[in-house]
Amino acid sequence: MTDTKLRWGILGTGNIASRFASQVPTSPTNAVVAVGSRSIDSANAFADKWDIANRHASYDDLLADETVDAVYIATPHPMHVEWAIKAAEAGKHVLCEKPLAINKAWAEAMIEAAVRNDVFLMEAYMYRCLPQTKLIAQLVRDGELGTVHQIQATFAFASAFRPESRIFADELAGGGILDVGGYPVSMARLIAGAATGQPFADPAAVTAVGTVGETGADEWSVATLFFEGGVTAQVSTGVRLSDQNQVRIFGSKGYLVVEDPWFGGDGKPTHVTLHKVGEEPRDISADPALIYAAEAEAVARAIEQRQAPEMSWADTLGNLTVQDAWRAAIGQQYASERDDAKVPTATGRPLAKRADAPMTYGKVPGLDKPVSRLVMGVDNQQTLPHAAVVFDDFVERGGTTFDTAYIYGGGRGEKLLGQWITSRGNRDEIVVIGKGAHTPHCDPESITRQLHESLERLQTDHVDLYMMHRDNSEIDVSEFIDVLDEHFKAGRIKAYGGSNWSLPRFDEANAYAEANGKQPFTLLSNHLSLARAYDVPWKGCRHVSDDESQAWLRERQVALFPWSSQARGFFTGRAKPEDRSDEELVRCFYSDENFRRLDRARELAAAKGVEPTAIALAWLLHQPYPVFPLIGPRHVSETRTSTPGLSVTLTDEEVAYLTA
Repeated sequence: MTDTKLRWGILGTGNIASRFASQVPTSPTNAVVAVGSRSIDSANAFADKWDIANRHASYDDLLADETVDAVYIATPHPMHVEWAIKAAEAGKHVLCEKPLAINKAWAEAMIEAAVRNDVFLMEAYMYRCLPQTKLIAQLVRDGELGTVHQIQATFAFASAFRPESRIFADELAGGGILDVGGYPVSMARLIAGAATGQPFADPAAVTAVGTVGETGADEWSVATLFFEGGVTAQVSTGVRLSDQNQVRIFGSKGYLVVEDPWFGGDGKPTHVTLHKVGEEPRDISADPALIYAAEAEAVARAIEQRQAPEMSWADTLGNLTVQDAWRAAIGQQYASERDDAKVPTATGRPLAKRADAPMTYGKVPGLDKPVSRLVMGVDNQQTLPHAAVVFDDFVERGGTTFDTAYIYGGGRGEKLLGQWITSRGNRDEIVVIGKGAHTPHCDPESITRQLHESLERLQTDHVDLYMMHRDNSEIDVSEFIDVLDEHFKAGRIKAYGGSNWSLPRFDEANAYAEANGKQPFTLLSNHLSLARAYDVPWKGCRHVSDDESQAWLRERQVALFPWSSQARGFFTGRAKPEDRSDEELVRCFYSDENFRRLDRARELAAAKGVEPTAIALAWLLHQPYPVFPLIGPRHVSETRTSTPGLSVTLTDEEVAYLTA
């Protein structure tokens, strides 16, 4: 970036790119210096029209242009994720047309790329940068409408039906909700937030009806957003039915009408109209502004903070959460999002471990693959794109090992993992942990039946590691060993053990195995964390927090795969002695001893420049027996905050200090 102007490159040469190129030169803080297209003819025509010096015949060449500080991405929706990530990797700041991605999962991958490469990223809702929009929010914050109760917002237009058009094509993520429906959603969230003094608010529930056309695109839909405190919003959108495209906000003292909410005059004088009880309607003027120039100026102002208050990352993710829910409510889904899709990587490149990956590895007897010291839990992913983003990120950080179970999501967890592995073609590099025989189906027959079904879901002929999910003391342990050994010999299992097994039963199983030439248990998955467990969250679970269990692990050197290794968020800042809102957290982990451990973790974290969660993980990894903690991130940001524990070195004295 120069001292005087932010130098822009435009990626794409469509209509909206032209509007950006036409207005940005009016800004004193911005300049357009380059354009990239998929052909030199297109780039030259665009550059000649808008007097742009540098023109490139590919998007990659644009990103390599050293005169460019920031990139405006104006491609069709599905291309946003790939080129925003590649721009971030090239060290370019990014302004990406809305929607940032076609769903929240891909948007999280884009944000993670911005964090990793330390660049600015903003979703281009240009109306959020206008003086008119800021005026609306201020009037609400100032209480001009009294108590806000209802918001009505719409953005819809009627387009001639052409199946190949961007507006309707499935492969281009057509439909109204993504194209223009995000405007009324974002306005409603902005106003609901302003009513409570917040930058935005997220609804607690979303309901909707609509029409999905023959190409799969939503052609008209209306949704209701229910916010905490009684505020509701009616939002509507469409691409085959036009509407007034207004915003109306109703409160206890009157209502506000915004006739031109999405373009705010676009350089011409504009106003909103306030109607209050006992008063004449009042037009309140806002300063005129060119919408795309205002957007570029918002980026330039906030570039050092890497986010802009006009559309923060959290705001974008909240908006896409609503858009995802809205589409789901009317049954709209793109082919690329289905559970049977060959889902691509975010960048379109083959999946690979990054050079700076922090992961460390261990060995498990009977398995010739490296087992990553962190294990990804496969039970928090809701869709295939969500799973792909989280799993890809884990592999890029060096992760190899995935923990799933027959019962997770009624089998959906296994299906998502299996489809992801098939899409990536990486079965030989991945360690799959399978679990079965959960109560009440904890018997030898269920092991066999469930294992075959799990293998079908996983689209593989074996699991690398297998653990019985529970024990059943009413069945002789020999019966379990016999059936597991059978599957081991058939190659369906490479090594096995027990999850939530008592240590005496574990020893009994191995005594039988040794006496009868059977494969022994070599794995255990019971709970362990720096916060000592006083109870367990689910019936039939077991922990190894007590001194006797710790001595057993040190002596046996059994590989431990502890679940809830972060103590249900005890070290994230959620746990406070006075906050007893999370009953499970309180029941299992609240004690004076654990709060002392939390204080010590914070002390060491401050000294080592990491978060307390990293200290809690490092404590596990520094135990004198093999430990492979299970983590259950719902978002890639949660994986990012877990991995620093891999690089933290604790002395024996510090390990002892944490639990003294």
